[in-house]
This record gives sequence, C-alpha cells and structure tokens, in this order.
Amino acid sequence: MTSDVINARVTFRKSPIHMLERFTFPDLDSAYESFLQHSGLHECVILQTCNRVELFGCANSTDLDKIKKTWASVAGLEENAFKENLEISKGTDAYAHLLKLTSGLDSLVIGEEQILGQVKESISTARGIKASGDNLNTLFDKAIKIGTRVRQATGISKGSISIGSMAVNLAEENIDDLKSKHILLIGTGEAASLVAKSLKKRDIDFLITSRTFERSKAFAETAGGKPLPFEEATTNFKSIDVLFVATVAPYFLVTHDRVKEAMDSRNNGMLIMDLSNPRTVDDKVSEIDHVKVMNLDQIAEMVEKNMKNRIGVVSSAEHIINEELPLVEAAMKRLEVEPIVTNVFKEIDQARVKELKKALQMLGEKDEQKIRIIDQLTQAIVEDIMSIPMNNLRKASEQGDSEILKTVTRLFDYKRE
Repeated sequence: MTSDVINARVTFRKSPIHMLERFTFPDLDSAYESFLQHSGLHECVILQTCNRVELFGCANSTDLDKIKKTWASVAGLEENAFKENLEISKGTDAYAHLLKLTSGLDSLVIGEEQILGQVKESISTARGIKASGDNLNTLFDKAIKIGTRVRQATGISKGSISIGSMAVNLAEENIDDLKSKHILLIGTGEAASLVAKSLKKRDIDFLITSRTFERSKAFAETAGGKPLPFEEATTNFKSIDVLFVATVAPYFLVTHDRVKEAMDSRNNGMLIMDLSNPRTVDDKVSEIDHVKVMNLDQIAEMVEKNMKNRIGVVSSAEHIINEELPLVEAAMKRLEVEPIVTNVFKEIDQARVKELKKALQMLGEKDEQKIRIIDQLTQAIVEDIMSIPMNNLRKASEQGDSEILKTVTRLFDYKRE
C-alpha cells in the first residue's frame, strides 16, 4: 500500500563536468515516457543542470535495476557506465536531499540561487505532462517552500563564494577591463566549472581547453567558453592575458620556457591563476618579468576566510531543514491513507444519497428548500460520525502505524488500484 520515493543522481560530486554530459537525457519527453513505461515508476521528475542529472521517482516497489536499465537506454549508455557515478537515496534520505538542493546546501557554491529555479522548472514540466502525481507534487511543493524559507531566514545566498569565483574576483582586481582581455581556461573539472560559471555570469568571453578536444566541446556546451585544441592552447600563450589552470595533471602544463617565449614577443603582462592540485604551473614562471602567478593555496585561503564567516549561516540552514524534515515525512506518510479516506467517504456518501432518495420518495417531499435542508443534515451527520476516525487514521499514518492501516483496509474492503 505504501509508495517508495527514490532519488537516483549523477552529480559533480562523483563525476567531472565533462562526464555528466554522458548521463543527460537529450529528449525529456521521451525520457519521461520511457521511465513511466519501463522502470516501474508511476511518478517521476527529472532535474538536469550543468552540475547534475537527477531522477526523483515513486513506485509501489522500487526496482533499481529497471531504473538503471531505462536510464542507460534513454541516455545511450552501457548499463555498467554508472559504476561509482550513481548515488541513490530513498525515503527520508531522498526528502532530505531535495531540501538541501532547494536550500542551496548541495551546490558547488553554497547558497547559489539558480538551483531553486531549476527545481521549480523541473516539477512544473513534470506536472505539465502528468509525469508527477500526489507524492512528488507534495514533496516538491514543500521542498520549494522550505528552500525559500531557508534562504530568506539565513541569507545563505548572500556573499556566497567559491575558489572559482574568488579567482575571477582576483583577476578583476589585478587586470583592468577584464572583459577586453584574452582569457584561457585549462581544465574541465569542478574548479574549472566554477571559474567558467563566474566568467559567464559576468558576460566575459574565454577559451576552454582540455587534453581531449571532445571534453572541451562538451564542457563548452554546458558551462560556456570557446573550445580550443589542447596543443594549440598550451604551446602558444602569446595572445593570452589571463590564464586559469584547473586540472589534475601530475606534471607542469605551464612551463617556464613556454611562458618566457610568449612574454619575449609581447609588451603587456600576464596573470596566471593555478587552481590545480598538485600545481601544474612551474614555480619558476613567477620569476619571469611582468608575469604574476597566484596558486591554489593563496586563493583557497581567501575562500576559507569567507567560509568561516558563513559557518553560522550554513548551520542555521541545516537547523531549519532538520526541523522541517519530520513534517515533510509526516505529510508524505499521510498521502498513503488519503485514497482510503477518499474511498470511504465516497462509498458512505453514495449510501447516504441512496437512502435519502428513498426517504424523500416515501415522504413525497417536493419542497426544494426542505429537500436541501434534509440533504445538508444527512451530510453533517456523516461528517460528524466519520471525521474523528478518519483524522485518527491520518494521524496513525503520519506516525507510521501500518497495523491500523491494514485493519482499516480490511474493515472497509478497500482495494488499491
């Protein structure tokens, strides 16, 4: 009789941004149709952003293998493509995850505002094509309200900063008119995506490169930038004014010789931001005239100071979520019993109307005002008799009392469709 709510997701936490492209659904309508037909889900909501692909579903009995198989089919993947990428949450854990999403606690940049609008858009789309139902509509409505409350009460969206945005801020402080400069971003991982997001937000154009051109193109499609072949980018720094390096390469990508050669043929300076761990910019590069290098340690220290100032804000947000989560859980459990309550009231009302008609025929009553009064009287009697046991049934459902639910189901001969 219960409905399981499940969340299956592939996000930036376990997959670099260029990998996420593989798990997206190119045709949402087709994806919804496939999940509802083949995965065992009777409700679903799909959330896709540049940092995550998530499926929220509801089923009488969750079959994870069917969900993975359907996902792989729609996205054009092998079933084993998920491996360590896929994260699963069920029941209360899925509710908590959605609350963290709408509150901005599960984003690359804590408190970022865009995700709340994306969640709203995802449930609106699902509603529009009738892919979501009472369970997910209720869950998402409550999560959106709670996320909005968290943001208003804590101000978590104000002053949020990341390594990527701090690097861009520092670039703006050190370079006049950043928009007019030639900017290159090397890397397609988490840190690179934060830099790209910050540049894109400021409407600043930039080049993007990675060790494979396909990664660069996939990154550019989701995060912005103009893709550039790796060798072309790393062997010619002559025209680059600002260089962001954010990779996990185990060697120096930006060498002393390459930068020195570039600087010998130009008069203006170069700013290099090394966000890599380990560092991928040769330490000797900083010795070159008119070249300024800032590394991850320096940038991270500034971000850390900002985060320390925001620890109280994050803690306050988590406190609100912990307060609201039991209420969401109770509301979801209550949904289990609503079909029974509706069915009982429907059957009793049908019996009431049937007996009322008999009584009115026996009385020969034709006066419309009197008929209306008698009708209202019988309705009131039914509601008075049934309201207490039905409300107790709702409370039992909220408290997870499955035995009472089973008893009432047998008592009223309720058969779930």
